[in-house]
Amino acid sequence: MKVLYCSSEAVPFAASGGLGDVAGSLPKALNDEKIEVRVVMPLYGQIKDKYGEELEYITNFNVLLGWRVQYCGLFKYEKDGVTYYFLDNEYYFKRHGLYGHFDDGERFAFFSKAILEMLVNIDYEPDIIHTNDWQTALVNIYVNIFYRHIPKFYNVKTVFTIHNIQYQGKYGLDIISDVLGIPDEYAHQLEYEGAANFMKAGIENADKVTTVSPTYAQEILDPWFSHGLDPLLRERQFKLSGILNGIDYEEYNPKTDKLIVKNYTDSAFVRNKSICKEDLRAIFNLEESDAPIAAMVTRLVEHKGLDLVKNIAERLVDNGYQLIVLGNGESQYEDFFNYLAYKYPEKVGVRIGFIPALARKIYAGSDIFIMPSKSEPCGLSQMISLRYGTIPIVRETGGLKDSVKDSMDGKGNGFTFANYDSEELYQCCVRAFESYKDRKGWSALIKRAMKTDCSWKHSAKEYIKMYEECLKLW
Repeated sequence: MKVLYCSSEAVPFAASGGLGDVAGSLPKALNDEKIEVRVVMPLYGQIKDKYGEELEYITNFNVLLGWRVQYCGLFKYEKDGVTYYFLDNEYYFKRHGLYGHFDDGERFAFFSKAILEMLVNIDYEPDIIHTNDWQTALVNIYVNIFYRHIPKFYNVKTVFTIHNIQYQGKYGLDIISDVLGIPDEYAHQLEYEGAANFMKAGIENADKVTTVSPTYAQEILDPWFSHGLDPLLRERQFKLSGILNGIDYEEYNPKTDKLIVKNYTDSAFVRNKSICKEDLRAIFNLEESDAPIAAMVTRLVEHKGLDLVKNIAERLVDNGYQLIVLGNGESQYEDFFNYLAYKYPEKVGVRIGFIPALARKIYAGSDIFIMPSKSEPCGLSQMISLRYGTIPIVRETGGLKDSVKDSMDGKGNGFTFANYDSEELYQCCVRAFESYKDRKGWSALIKRAMKTDCSWKHSAKEYIKMYEECLKLW
């Protein structure tokens, strides 16, 4: 089976969030299962600057986009057994940052069309084209409108994955003909609530639609989670499923991680994890104590549950917790946590920013990881914390619900609460504190957490099963 995996970002080349992590690790896991996966993404300026001399030039061709004819260069790079294709157009992709430009709709429409033109111009014929989020959603409609008459595309199947339904690629209706080049008779496949909606086109035209966790696949049928797309998704529920993401177990491995002060395993962690905790306290100038360290590594925005944490943070500190926060985002939360660190300098440590090396030390050195998200399609931080034996406290939503099970019965791997309520979060933290006092029971909980399988191995097999079902559709 041959799969072309289309993504606007992928680790380690260029990434801004979870999509980049998935695109950087899922293809490798699928390759390990003997599925031939190739990845295609834009050749951003930062990639050309870092990897330019290592990229192999393949060819170039023109892309017709509405009334525009745009150049596209094609380069190739091999990493971990995976072939990566990079599509080059400096006008669209040699810019600061991946997204947030005035013409993002045109940029990623070009990328989507160029993916299919690439297949026309090279000797490669995938069985499945797997697209991701709104940035590549148009591939699904373009292949049906413009390319099905070409023998290479007669039988190709399409899969569309929603990583975060909040970001749908919405633009004015005038973009459909003028920029995207979609004929009037197909415009209805993009039109939704008075706008051109790229994600709608992806959902309508794909043979299979997936999300990044089983719970999220059910949640987005509810208006509270769907950002307006629930009527469409309920109509197309027959092709919707959820597959839980994983994490790269080679990248996130406390046994070999060079960024932490002492390595440890799930069978020998007590002493060395405590050394990591001492190192973390020293970094943040926290007092030596028997207190548990509760940590957050997150974007400081409302939907990550920061308003809940804000309501109870001082109670946690007053009742015995030490607190560490790493992240950046909305000023109201940055200011609050800076104030908290000023008020409790020996009990609260805060760093505003995105510091990957420090994040790894926090995962290893903390006792508890707090993740009370309002919504979370999958979430990776709770999986990393489990890998490092740091016990997650999560709200039962999306992938958090699918990956963390409450330890009340002595079998789970963390602590969970159901309703988006600060008092429920606080009581969950109290339960965790009481469990922490039982050193033998806490060690057993850490061991269960570290033995949780959050690797891509199981998820890759679920994707293969879904691909096989897709190939049988017609």
